Amino acid sequence: MTTADSRKIADFWFDPICPWAWMTSRWMLEVEQLRPVDTKWHVMSLSVLNEGREDLPERYKELLAAGWGPVRVLIAAAQAHGDKVLGPLYTELGTRFHNQGLPNNRETIVAALEAAGLEAELADAADTDAYDEALRASHKEGITLVGEDVGTPVIAVDGPEGDRVAFFGPVVTPTPRGEAAARLWDGTVLVASTPGFYEIKRTRTKGPSFE
Repeated sequence: MTTADSRKIADFWFDPICPWAWMTSRWMLEVEQLRPVDTKWHVMSLSVLNEGREDLPERYKELLAAGWGPVRVLIAAAQAHGDKVLGPLYTELGTRFHNQGLPNNRETIVAALEAAGLEAELADAADTDAYDEALRASHKEGITLVGEDVGTPVIAVDGPEGDRVAFFGPVVTPTPRGEAAARLWDGTVLVASTPGFYEIKRTRTKGPSFE
Protein backbone atom coordinates (compact mmCIF):
# COMPACT_ATOMS: atom_id res chain seq x y z
CA MET A 1 0.00 0.00 0.00
CA THR A 2 1.33 3.43 -0.92
CA THR A 3 0.69 6.67 0.91
CA ALA A 4 0.45 10.17 -0.50
CA ASP A 5 3.96 10.86 0.79
CA SER A 6 5.44 7.82 -0.99
CA ARG A 7 3.97 8.62 -4.40
CA LYS A 8 6.19 10.34 -6.95
CA ILE A 9 5.31 13.18 -9.30
CA ALA A 10 5.63 12.86 -13.05
CA ASP A 11 5.57 16.31 -14.67
CA PHE A 12 3.91 16.02 -18.08
CA TRP A 13 4.07 18.79 -20.71
CA PHE A 14 1.45 18.50 -23.45
CA ASP A 15 -0.08 20.28 -26.42
CA PRO A 16 -3.73 19.21 -26.77
CA ILE A 17 -3.63 19.23 -30.59
CA CYS A 18 -1.00 16.45 -30.73
CA PRO A 19 -2.54 12.97 -31.13
CA TRP A 20 0.64 11.22 -30.01
CA ALA A 21 0.83 13.24 -26.79
CA TRP A 22 -2.84 12.43 -26.23
CA MET A 23 -2.19 8.69 -26.30
CA THR A 24 0.80 9.06 -24.02
CA SER A 25 -1.31 11.07 -21.58
CA ARG A 26 -3.93 8.32 -21.45
CA TRP A 27 -1.10 5.87 -20.78
CA MET A 28 -0.05 7.98 -17.81
CA LEU A 29 -3.54 7.64 -16.35
CA GLU A 30 -3.12 3.87 -16.56
CA VAL A 31 0.31 4.09 -14.93
CA GLU A 32 -1.14 6.06 -12.01
CA GLN A 33 -3.38 3.08 -11.18
CA LEU A 34 -0.51 0.58 -11.06
CA ARG A 35 2.54 2.50 -9.92
CA PRO A 36 2.99 5.08 -7.10
CA VAL A 37 3.01 7.97 -9.57
CA ASP A 38 0.82 11.05 -9.87
CA THR A 39 0.82 13.18 -13.02
CA LYS A 40 1.21 16.93 -12.80
CA TRP A 41 0.07 18.56 -16.03
CA HIS A 42 1.83 21.45 -17.78
CA VAL A 43 1.25 23.20 -21.10
CA MET A 44 3.73 23.29 -23.95
CA SER A 45 3.08 24.40 -27.51
CA LEU A 46 3.97 23.03 -30.92
CA SER A 47 3.14 26.50 -32.25
CA VAL A 48 5.84 28.01 -30.05
CA LEU A 49 8.28 25.18 -30.78
CA ASN A 50 7.98 25.64 -34.55
CA GLU A 51 7.62 29.40 -34.57
CA GLY A 52 9.30 31.03 -37.57
CA ARG A 53 9.99 27.77 -39.42
CA GLU A 54 9.41 28.00 -43.17
CA ASP A 55 10.38 24.42 -44.05
CA LEU A 56 7.07 22.92 -42.93
CA PRO A 57 4.24 21.65 -45.14
CA GLU A 58 1.43 24.16 -45.60
CA ARG A 59 -1.08 21.83 -43.92
CA TYR A 60 1.10 21.61 -40.81
CA LYS A 61 1.57 25.40 -40.78
CA GLU A 62 -2.22 25.75 -40.75
CA LEU A 63 -2.44 23.29 -37.86
CA LEU A 64 0.15 25.27 -35.90
CA ALA A 65 -1.58 28.59 -36.61
CA ALA A 66 -4.80 27.20 -35.14
CA GLY A 67 -2.86 25.54 -32.32
CA TRP A 68 -2.38 28.80 -30.42
CA GLY A 69 -6.02 28.86 -29.35
CA PRO A 70 -6.30 25.76 -27.15
CA VAL A 71 -3.01 26.30 -25.30
CA ARG A 72 -3.90 29.91 -24.57
CA VAL A 73 -7.24 28.77 -23.17
CA LEU A 74 -5.50 26.19 -20.97
CA ILE A 75 -3.15 28.84 -19.58
CA ALA A 76 -6.07 31.22 -18.97
CA ALA A 77 -8.00 28.48 -17.17
CA ALA A 78 -5.02 27.66 -14.96
CA GLN A 79 -4.51 31.32 -14.09
CA ALA A 80 -8.18 31.67 -13.17
CA HIS A 81 -8.64 28.42 -11.26
CA GLY A 82 -5.23 26.90 -10.55
CA ASP A 83 -3.20 24.18 -12.23
CA LYS A 84 -5.61 21.53 -10.96
CA VAL A 85 -7.93 22.30 -13.88
CA LEU A 86 -5.34 21.45 -16.54
CA GLY A 87 -5.83 17.69 -16.38
CA PRO A 88 -9.64 17.71 -16.60
CA LEU A 89 -9.67 20.36 -19.32
CA TYR A 90 -7.02 18.50 -21.32
CA THR A 91 -9.17 15.37 -21.10
CA GLU A 92 -12.20 17.21 -22.42
CA LEU A 93 -10.26 18.90 -25.23
CA GLY A 94 -8.37 15.77 -26.23
CA THR A 95 -11.47 13.60 -26.26
CA ARG A 96 -13.14 16.02 -28.64
CA PHE A 97 -10.14 16.67 -30.88
CA HIS A 98 -8.91 13.09 -31.16
CA ASN A 99 -11.51 10.50 -30.16
CA GLN A 100 -14.48 12.40 -31.58
CA GLY A 101 -12.64 14.11 -34.45
CA LEU A 102 -14.20 17.50 -33.77
CA PRO A 103 -12.59 20.64 -35.23
CA ASN A 104 -10.32 22.94 -33.29
CA ASN A 105 -12.72 25.86 -33.11
CA ARG A 106 -14.53 27.97 -30.53
CA GLU A 107 -17.56 25.69 -30.37
CA THR A 108 -15.45 22.66 -29.50
CA ILE A 109 -13.39 24.61 -26.95
CA VAL A 110 -16.50 26.00 -25.26
CA ALA A 111 -18.01 22.51 -25.04
CA ALA A 112 -14.78 21.24 -23.44
CA LEU A 113 -14.70 24.11 -20.95
CA GLU A 114 -18.29 23.54 -19.89
CA ALA A 115 -17.76 19.78 -19.55
CA ALA A 116 -14.78 20.50 -17.30
CA GLY A 117 -16.95 22.75 -15.13
CA LEU A 118 -15.35 25.97 -16.35
CA GLU A 119 -16.87 29.15 -17.72
CA ALA A 120 -17.35 29.39 -21.48
CA GLU A 121 -15.88 32.90 -21.49
CA LEU A 122 -12.41 31.44 -21.07
CA ALA A 123 -12.60 30.57 -24.77
CA ASP A 124 -11.99 34.28 -25.45
CA ALA A 125 -8.34 33.67 -24.53
CA ALA A 126 -7.85 31.80 -27.80
CA ASP A 127 -7.91 35.04 -29.78
CA THR A 128 -5.55 37.16 -27.69
CA ASP A 129 -1.82 37.11 -27.01
CA ALA A 130 -2.41 38.22 -23.41
CA TYR A 131 -1.46 34.76 -22.13
CA ASP A 132 1.48 34.16 -24.43
CA GLU A 133 4.16 35.19 -21.94
CA ALA A 134 2.93 32.60 -19.44
CA LEU A 135 2.50 30.05 -22.23
CA ARG A 136 6.07 30.55 -23.40
CA ALA A 137 7.37 30.25 -19.84
CA SER A 138 5.55 26.95 -19.30
CA HIS A 139 6.77 25.67 -22.67
CA LYS A 140 10.36 26.72 -21.94
CA GLU A 141 10.34 24.96 -18.58
CA GLY A 142 9.59 21.64 -20.24
CA ILE A 143 11.61 21.94 -23.43
CA THR A 144 14.71 23.14 -21.58
CA LEU A 145 14.84 19.79 -19.81
CA VAL A 146 15.16 17.79 -23.04
CA GLY A 147 16.29 20.14 -25.82
CA GLU A 148 14.76 21.80 -28.86
CA ASP A 149 14.92 18.77 -31.18
CA VAL A 150 11.89 17.01 -29.67
CA GLY A 151 8.16 17.64 -29.51
CA THR A 152 5.35 16.83 -27.14
CA PRO A 153 4.96 15.21 -24.69
CA VAL A 154 7.84 15.83 -22.32
CA ILE A 155 7.87 13.92 -19.04
CA ALA A 156 10.15 14.62 -16.06
CA VAL A 157 10.61 12.42 -12.99
CA ASP A 158 13.05 12.06 -10.12
CA GLY A 159 15.91 9.75 -11.06
CA PRO A 160 17.49 7.09 -8.83
CA GLU A 161 20.11 9.54 -7.55
CA GLY A 162 17.56 12.25 -6.80
CA ASP A 163 18.37 14.17 -9.98
CA ARG A 164 15.66 15.22 -12.42
CA VAL A 165 15.29 12.93 -15.44
CA ALA A 166 13.33 14.16 -18.46
CA PHE A 167 12.48 12.53 -21.77
CA PHE A 168 10.34 12.97 -24.86
CA GLY A 169 7.60 10.40 -25.37
CA PRO A 170 7.14 7.52 -25.30
CA VAL A 171 5.41 7.60 -28.68
CA VAL A 172 3.11 4.59 -28.79
CA THR A 173 -0.09 3.42 -30.45
CA PRO A 174 -2.54 2.29 -29.28
CA THR A 175 -2.37 3.37 -25.64
CA PRO A 176 -1.03 0.50 -23.49
CA ARG A 177 -3.43 -0.65 -20.81
CA GLY A 178 -3.11 -2.54 -17.55
CA GLU A 179 0.14 -4.29 -16.77
CA ALA A 180 1.50 -3.49 -20.24
CA ALA A 181 1.27 0.20 -19.32
CA ALA A 182 3.09 -0.41 -16.04
CA ARG A 183 5.89 -2.37 -17.73
CA LEU A 184 6.38 0.38 -20.29
CA TRP A 185 6.65 2.93 -17.47
CA ASP A 186 9.24 0.84 -15.64
CA GLY A 187 11.31 0.39 -18.79
CA THR A 188 11.06 4.00 -19.90
CA VAL A 189 12.18 5.36 -16.54
CA LEU A 190 14.97 2.77 -16.41
CA VAL A 191 16.52 3.69 -19.74
CA ALA A 192 15.94 7.42 -19.30
CA SER A 193 17.73 7.26 -15.95
CA THR A 194 20.79 5.56 -17.43
CA PRO A 195 23.74 7.99 -17.60
CA GLY A 196 24.63 8.80 -21.19
CA PHE A 197 21.42 7.37 -22.63
CA TYR A 198 19.77 9.54 -25.27
CA GLU A 199 17.64 7.69 -27.79
CA ILE A 200 15.87 4.54 -28.89
CA LYS A 201 13.88 4.91 -32.09
CA ARG A 202 12.33 2.99 -34.96
CA THR A 203 10.25 3.96 -37.99
CA ARG A 204 6.54 4.39 -37.30
CA THR A 205 4.47 1.94 -39.34
CA LYS A 206 1.07 2.84 -37.86
CA GLY A 207 -0.81 6.07 -37.30
CA PRO A 208 -2.54 7.10 -34.07
CA SER A 209 -5.15 4.58 -32.92
CA PHE A 210 -7.55 5.99 -30.33
CA GLU A 211 -8.80 2.67 -28.96
